Parts: sequence; structure tokens; C-alpha cells
Amino acid sequence: MPDNTSPRSLALSSLLSCEKCGRYTNLEIDSGLRNVSLSPADKGLYTRLVYGVIERRITLDHIIDRYAKTPTADMEPAVRMALRMGVYQLAFMDRIPSHAAVSETVDLVPRRSSGFVNAILRSFLRDNCKVQWPDESDTEYYLSVKYSFPPEICALYLEDYGRETTEKILAAFNEEPLIGIRVNTLRHTTEEAAVLLGDDAEPAAVPGMLTARTLTDAIRKGLEAGDWFVQDPASRLCTLALDAKPGDLVIDTCACPGGKSFSMGLDMAGDGTLYAFDLHENKLSLIRRTAERLGLDSLIHTAKRDARHPEETLLGKADKVLCDAPCSGLGVVAKKPDIRYKELSSIENLPAIQKDILTGAAAYVKPGGTLVYSTCTLRKAENEEVVNAFLAAHPDFTLTPFAAGGISGSGMLTLLPHLHGTDGFFVAKMTKKTNGSSDR
Repeated sequence: MPDNTSPRSLALSSLLSCEKCGRYTNLEIDSGLRNVSLSPADKGLYTRLVYGVIERRITLDHIIDRYAKTPTADMEPAVRMALRMGVYQLAFMDRIPSHAAVSETVDLVPRRSSGFVNAILRSFLRDNCKVQWPDESDTEYYLSVKYSFPPEICALYLEDYGRETTEKILAAFNEEPLIGIRVNTLRHTTEEAAVLLGDDAEPAAVPGMLTARTLTDAIRKGLEAGDWFVQDPASRLCTLALDAKPGDLVIDTCACPGGKSFSMGLDMAGDGTLYAFDLHENKLSLIRRTAERLGLDSLIHTAKRDARHPEETLLGKADKVLCDAPCSGLGVVAKKPDIRYKELSSIENLPAIQKDILTGAAAYVKPGGTLVYSTCTLRKAENEEVVNAFLAAHPDFTLTPFAAGGISGSGMLTLLPHLHGTDGFFVAKMTKKTNGSSDR
């Protein structure tokens, strides 16, 4: 058996922990990397294996079941997980030599299982690692196996987007996402930040943003110093749609972990008042610490608030209100692979909650003020249907066209990963009428 600090054995341990204890992948990886000393290359291998095996689990089990007499569901957990790791390396990692993928995987399992694991991996190799996909006539099952999403999740996308677009969305979710970097424009222009990072990052199409392939030491150092913070371009486009200005009174009703609050604070050049509210008080300390690091602590005021029950002293007073509602997260699967396996029962009641939260947020908006509703999901039941129901019940609000980062919306905009190169995201911009008029 290999040393416990080898990247593959560490990945196996982390994957088993995620499966057994239900730990979130990102938290498990952060913990794993803190507790051992690995070279940069080994850190990359460990991270890729953990994210990749969780991301491709359904596909990997389909491949293994073709060669194993024992179904994956009936295998010893450590053997099943090691097989997933081995098949993942053979099928999805071009830079890993086949002999290393096989031998290192065999070394991970007890001797009594080594022959079994070796036979399955070598059988897959003899077939040139070619995957036999299910018949495409069973659309949900085919998409499920090919893109590693449960059939019921595939059905949701199919209902909203049809076969062709759904397949493009699922394929995009399996691509390695870029890392978005929002520059602290109180300290650097975007151009200055690009020079500081050199080859580590490149300019993005979205104002105030850079993108990177990996979090290099230089990027991490800048994060700690408050020179920039991580934010997906879709999230930045949302704040551009809100268009916060210096001197505004802005309210972020569901603020944690704070990225949009920080981005709006920079748009305000630190001038004005920004309330960052959230239901979870224990998360607000993160906003306060980051705001201080960014130089926004005098602008951003945090407090625990249930967005469905707005603060009475602020009713009708805000220039701009962002309602980034809790959602199913089915637009950020590329970065959070755990989401693809969530139970549908956990998201059934979300639209009703989102309607109540949006109604609460609207109460803050003054006449002529702006309200933006956003989610990081692609479900129309949580997006267009929520906004349409709100507008039907609140005729004093009207949809407002907007353009942000070269992308235009007629009032509602859905960002699709395969088209826009961002997270899957939804933004709706509305204006509160003045004196019964739709004039802004």
C-alpha cells in the first residue's frame, strides 16, 4: 500500500469521506490539502481526482459494470472507489500513462482485491478505453450515463430546454471552469492587476474581471492582501445589471458569502451605504472580514435578517436592491459537482420561498428604484415563473432592459454555460414605478 500522503491514496480517503459522511467536495479538498505536504503537481492530481470522480460517478459506474461480475453497488466501498479512480484516469486524464493508472490503482486496494481490480482495468484498456453508451432512444438514461447526471435531473433540463440545448448544457458542465477574479478597483485598475499577475491570468470580457485556469501562488497572495477576490463573471454581470452608483443606498437581501456585496461596493467606489443581510448570522463574519481586507468595511453593514420579513426602518428607502435568492444551484454544477446528485424533494418548495423573498426585497425599493432578482440555477420554475408571478401581483414594478458586459437582456436574461462561458445564471431587472407611471 502507498504512503498515506501520496496524492492517489489521499484522494481515495477524501472520496470515501465524501461518500460516507456526505461532506462537500470543496470542504473535503481544503481539509485534505491543509493536513499534508504535497508538491504543486501532486496537489493538482489530488484535486483533479476528487472532483473528477465525483463529477463522473454515474459514467464511471456504467463502465465498471460492463466488465465486473459484481455490480458496483455491491462492491466493498474502498474497492469501488479505487476502481472509479482508475477508470477515471484511463478515460479522462490524457497525461497519466496507462500503466501508471493501473498499477497505482491496484496498489490502493487490499491484496485480496488486487487481481479483481487489475482485471477490470486491463479489460477496459484492451478495448482502447472505448465507452459503450446506452441507446439514444432512451433520452434521459442516455444523457444520464454520458454526462453523469441522475435521470431525474436530466428530465428537468429537458423540460425547460429540449434535447439539443440540454445536451450542450450538460457537456459544458463537465468542462473544467475558469476561475473569475474581480479586481479591487479601489487599489488597481483591471489593466494594472493583469500586469501584476502576468501569465497567471488574462482579461475577461466582463468589466473589472480577470480569469485564470488555476489559483496560483500569486493569485492567492493577492486574495489574502485584498487586491482581488474570486467571483464568477455571471455573478459580476448580475451586479452590473443592478448598476450601483457612488452615494446610493443599496441592500443585498441574501448576501452570504458576500461576493456580490463586495462587487457592488466597488462599483460605488466605497461611497454610500450598503446593507448586507443574511438569514445565517454565523456566515456574516466572513463578509465583515473580507470587506475589511478590501477596504469596504466603512461602506458595508451586516446584520441577520430573514429576507421574507424586511427591516421596517428601511422600507421604501433603497435606490438599489439585490435579491439573490436561495436556489437549487443547478447552474453551478461545474464548480460544485455534488449538486448534480441532490434529491429533487429538496428543491420542490423553492419557488414558493423565492416568491416570498422577492416580495420582501421589493418592499425596500423606493419609487424609481431598481430591483434585481437573480439565481444560480437554470430551472424556469425558479426563474421566469417566479418573476412573472411577482410582476402579476405587483403592478407597481416593471421589467427594465439592460446591457452588461456586452450581453443584453430585455428585462430577464438566462446565462447558459455553453453560450456565455459563465456559470448557469438568471438575472431579472425591474424598476419601481413613480406616481403610478412606468417612467423611471
